[in-house]
Amino acid sequence: MKIQFHKFFKKHYSKLTPKLKERVDIVIHKFRSNPFDPALGNHSLKGSMQGKRAISVTGNIRIIFEEHKNYTLVLVLDIGTHSQVYGS
Repeated sequence: MKIQFHKFFKKHYSKLTPKLKERVDIVIHKFRSNPFDPALGNHSLKGSMQGKRAISVTGNIRIIFEEHKNYTLVLVLDIGTHSQVYGS
């Protein structure tokens, strides 16, 4: 699996606390090993975000991504709280 990080993800990741960055790194490593690990809560999105997917970092922190070619390529788009990434 090749993972590319969008500039929005990089910008928002850089603002996270060191502890949260460490947690994100662990989640991305787990995702790379098994994108459907139940602990990640990998799910498709609806509405204006149709075609995108999300995984959970913590109870309220999500990573939004697009997968291509059956997870051969993953574009990680954004990270933030539920309200930040979903706009609600």
